[in-house]
Amino acid sequence: MDSAAEEGRQSAGPPAVGQFRRALEAGQNWPTALLEAMAQWTAPQESDNGRTNTYLIGGEAFDWLLLAERLCSEADGLMSDADREALLFQGRFPPRFDTARIKDMLGVDKYRAYLNYYYGVTVEEALQLAVELEVQKRRLSNGLQGAGDYSEDAFRKLYGSAKSVLLDAFRRSRGHAPKRSMSMSESKEFTYWLFKYRVSRSDKARIASDTRKGLDQLDRMRRADRARR
Repeated sequence: MDSAAEEGRQSAGPPAVGQFRRALEAGQNWPTALLEAMAQWTAPQESDNGRTNTYLIGGEAFDWLLLAERLCSEADGLMSDADREALLFQGRFPPRFDTARIKDMLGVDKYRAYLNYYYGVTVEEALQLAVELEVQKRRLSNGLQGAGDYSEDAFRKLYGSAKSVLLDAFRRSRGHAPKRSMSMSESKEFTYWLFKYRVSRSDKARIASDTRKGLDQLDRMRRADRARR
């Protein structure tokens, strides 16, 4: 690729994209370069190659992994495949990187949105799975055999209503038209809406208990993943 074409590639898109690539080319470690680029990112939503990326869910939750995917798409040859896969599929930085730096590097507001996503989407999804597994275990212990979909029982236990009813309420609140399928973006937005809905209906003790349950499930999943690797 000639220099003019390369310059055009680097100048395309938001400034943070070029900043990330230039930092990697200058030899900066990629976690620092990535987080610095994220700190500079301002667009809550972006259309990229015909795909709409929503980086700020509900105006409150920062989908940092989606933004990481967007930035890393511009870093071909500048990150190892192993590092990229660990980041995008497991949310993992290299062991040598001190994750305590994330708060200072992102800044107060963006870090708060980062935590909103972690608890409102990542932990909420883990909590849903944990409750589904509890329902399955209870059914099996009662002699009910066979595989099944336990999500409806889990939703009733967590949110007090059927998933279809909650989904309709969510879509009405957002002005979304009813449809058969759900995009990944809408799924995350729905999960965050469910998190806020659950918190609004629960006392502090129940919120703390559910959060612990979700965090424990995440820990089990991470330990299982490490054992497989």
